[in-house]
Amino acid sequence: MPKPRLSLQTTTLWEYPSQHYGNEEQGSSSYRGATPSYVIWNLLERYTKPKDLVIDPMCGSGTTMDVARDLGRRALGYDLQPQRSDIFRADARHLPLEDGKADFVFVDPPYGDNLKYSGLENCIGELPATDPAYFEAMDRVFQEIDRVLRPDRYLAIYVCDIWKRNAFVPLGVHLSAMLMSRFLPVDHVTVVRGNKDLDKGNYHKAAEESNFFLRGYNHLLIFKKPSEEQAREARRAEERAKQQPKKPAKAKEGNAGSRPRRKKPNRSGSTTRRPRH
Repeated sequence: MPKPRLSLQTTTLWEYPSQHYGNEEQGSSSYRGATPSYVIWNLLERYTKPKDLVIDPMCGSGTTMDVARDLGRRALGYDLQPQRSDIFRADARHLPLEDGKADFVFVDPPYGDNLKYSGLENCIGELPATDPAYFEAMDRVFQEIDRVLRPDRYLAIYVCDIWKRNAFVPLGVHLSAMLMSRFLPVDHVTVVRGNKDLDKGNYHKAAEESNFFLRGYNHLLIFKKPSEEQAREARRAEERAKQQPKKPAKAKEGNAGSRPRRKKPNRSGSTTRRPRH
């Protein structure tokens, strides 16, 4: 099948028939879990300009760096287990980069321990997605992205939900909620998965017999770091909320502990209406 022409996607449903664009590879096709080059190309076309600095804290085989350089952007890639010489060895939770240097950050993190990456004890990919430690580690990654990203600039997270051993973990929902505590949501894109396992009949048979669904898409979560003015206003609003005294709740009629309203007696002294003759 011929590779599609590079063009901006205009809906929130993306699908690509190949991993790489053009006549060469971006990153390596032999690297398991590599991000489709088209995804990164679309993001950088929309949210960066030439000479911007693009950061990938979990760089894998370097796809983000190759696409960024194709588009005339500067690029830095980090990984616990670098696959090539221009990727720096570093933990995504402790990047050797000064504050506020990045113009765009892209991350395709481990989806728990679904794949074997470095095998290192401190690798986030060694933590199952059912373990709270995984989300604690990812929150530290997001904190580090917040530190290195310039205000009013964008980031994107590419992630897939997990179904494993009768445990479903909606990573897209969890990570999106975590990101919203630091960043402003921009959009949520669905990218159809091109996983070759989805073509295997025995996988579909197992999904039918065991009553589960194969993962057919990835989440692409796009966020923006607030501008300095937006950040100041958010802090002011938070301070105002803290200083505002709480109003006591009013008791509603008929609530337990409240006195029932008494009817006024009529002229005869009875509270019951006399029938008219």
